[in-house]
Amino acid sequence: MTLPEWLQANGLDLPSRAEGIEAAIATGLMLAMLGAGTVAGRVAGPRFAGFWTRHAANHGELVAGRLCTITRYLTSAVLLAILSAAWRWSPWAQAPIGLALGVTAALAAVQMLRGLGLPRWMAWTAAAMLFVGLFSQAVGGLAPIIRVLEAIGFNIGTRRFSLMLLVTMLVTVVALYAVVRLANRVVEHWIAHARGLDPTQRLLGQKLASIAIVVAAFFFGTDLLEIDLTTFAIFSGGLGLAVGFGLQKTIGNLIAGIILLLDRSIKPGDVIALGQEIGWVNKIGVRAVSIVTRDGKEHLIPNENLMTQEVENWSYSDRNVRVRIPVRVSYDADLRLAQQLMLRAAAESPRVLKSPKPTIWLMSYGDYALEHEILAWISDPESGVGNVRSDVLNRLWWLFKEHDITLPYPQRDVHIRTAPHPPKDTLPPL
Repeated sequence: MTLPEWLQANGLDLPSRAEGIEAAIATGLMLAMLGAGTVAGRVAGPRFAGFWTRHAANHGELVAGRLCTITRYLTSAVLLAILSAAWRWSPWAQAPIGLALGVTAALAAVQMLRGLGLPRWMAWTAAAMLFVGLFSQAVGGLAPIIRVLEAIGFNIGTRRFSLMLLVTMLVTVVALYAVVRLANRVVEHWIAHARGLDPTQRLLGQKLASIAIVVAAFFFGTDLLEIDLTTFAIFSGGLGLAVGFGLQKTIGNLIAGIILLLDRSIKPGDVIALGQEIGWVNKIGVRAVSIVTRDGKEHLIPNENLMTQEVENWSYSDRNVRVRIPVRVSYDADLRLAQQLMLRAAAESPRVLKSPKPTIWLMSYGDYALEHEILAWISDPESGVGNVRSDVLNRLWWLFKEHDITLPYPQRDVHIRTAPHPPKDTLPPL
């Protein structure tokens, strides 16, 4: 049996001469559209990448690196869709166009979803569904597939739960998740580059905008999937009890974080002291504040702790911080010269401010030394204060050495007196 006879026996007819010519023309046009997409990716892709970097560059590096490929596949998919709808092609001509359309659209979806940070399995699953839908629409319509998917399922009351509903929900969730990620990046970029807002106001705006976008996506998704929220009345009551008892700390930290951003008592970049830990505020999150110490350790402190405990903010209203450096001078030293050298050592330290000027205080007359304190001001407490003390004391050591001023050390004078003679024995001899 020849191939044409086998095809006819199975209900498949070979294309006629006209259909073959039409299929060849469609294939040629399809290849031209793919070539046009390649040219668009090379020419317009870098421009789109630059536009994306300028308008959504906060976290958009992954997307920017894929925009040339996205432009290539997306341009090809749009041109193929126009080609498919521009003429009533025969099935033999429509098949290669539909195949190329499904493949290019699926690859464009994978690149976009992966660029937005979605997991690989989620991106490829959505791409596979997109390919099946577009290719099926091109070769024969989606009606047979929809009927099969609707037939697989079960009823609960008046609601039909089918495989088609599951596919629709999955596609909707993936699409909304991608839109939320994209909208968050664009809005964060706009707020970050808004003039007239300080860093705290920008961070607060980004947090509130993210919450608003998620809430809007939730209600849009429920409306799109025709989910009746009144059916969740009992569930929402249970969720309220869970929030009241089990999640009260989480909700409390969330509210505390918003209050911290509103009253601006603690801002990113502030240097704070909480207990024995001193560091600068790196990030104010939904649950905790990230504080980085000079040791490079990052501490995550719950927002509620910063609301309820005493916090020492070194840069709340003024970033200038005064550093106290204790110095002892011998009683035999030239006091005026020693104090001048202390001022000189502080003034020559690179991080010490010229205004306010460093000063010297004579604190007390100690047991063996004159107690002094060098008071020096710095404007960058996030760089640490211990290194300032070390630098000033090192400079002062060599200045004291140069001018023969000795540093005191504890001394004790011990006076030994002759013990008195013991009393003579007054008892009579035996």
